[in-house]
Amino acid sequence: MKVAGFGFRQDVTLAALRDALLAAGGPDGLAAVATVSDKADAQALKRLAHECGVPIRAIPAEALAGINTPTQSMRIAENFGTGSVAEAVALAAAGPRARLIATRVVSQDRTATAAIAEGDGA
Repeated sequence: MKVAGFGFRQDVTLAALRDALLAAGGPDGLAAVATVSDKADAQALKRLAHECGVPIRAIPAEALAGINTPTQSMRIAENFGTGSVAEAVALAAAGPRARLIATRVVSQDRTATAAIAEGDGA
């Protein structure tokens, strides 16, 4: 199961999410997109999921604490207990033995990040 994880600002656009996803490797083979629960209802993310034909997996913020990510942001670590929201939600949604196949990339307008993980989904 391949999952694209996203972190983004409140004012993110569909174009920014699409840009980040394409930079991470694109939508081919995705089973889901994922983000933190409090952002799962964002219209731009809903439109991207619909465009890709996949569901949105909402990951509770507290589930991200302690997920080890190759990318480290001090601000994200202080707020979420992990180094990258995009990487952590991708790993969490892809299952317990998931691995990143694309580390965090940032959209050109810097409002969205995306990472892709692959796992068993269990």
